[in-house]
Amino acid sequence: MSEPKALTAEIVGKFGKSTVDTGSTEVQVALLTERINHLTEHLREHKKDHHSRRGLLKLVGKRRRLLDYLRDRDLEGYRKLIADLGLRR
Repeated sequence: MSEPKALTAEIVGKFGKSTVDTGSTEVQVALLTERINHLTEHLREHKKDHHSRRGLLKLVGKRRRLLDYLRDRDLEGYRKLIADLGLRR
């Protein structure tokens, strides 16, 4: 994983409405997806790390709720985000 601030800035630049837009739903989902992918790789190596596994499940639940919110508010934006992030839905 590269520098966290640089990675965050890159994700915000791609999914945000401006360069400082870290609060929009699309950016939050993209940032959570990056963290989920990182934790998934960590857990492949450290199979008995149950504390991190619990954190991963909490992140997945939060992303699920944000995606449900986005689907209710902006269906086209939801579909575009799912396609951009490569999520199975």
